[in-house]
Amino acid sequence: MRITCPICGERDRREFYYKGHALALDRPEPDVGEEAWDDYVHLRDNPAGETRDLWQHEAGCGAWIVVTRDTLTHAVSATVLASDAAGGA
Repeated sequence: MRITCPICGERDRREFYYKGHALALDRPEPDVGEEAWDDYVHLRDNPAGETRDLWQHEAGCGAWIVVTRDTLTHAVSATVLASDAAGGA
């Protein structure tokens, strides 16, 4: 898979560190109980199809990038600096 860093250009995905889904997770209140915290820490959606993920160009410029890609084909359709992403990352 190839990812286009908005700063450095197209690179192999091995230069990047995958952080996870680009949308913010709703952090539970401290006193909600173990089950809510277990869900928050361990359960994530695993969609088939288009997703927006947060990646860091770890072996390059260090920029955080929001990558829009298809999880079935690994085709990357868009990349944008996380600081420029609509609604933040």
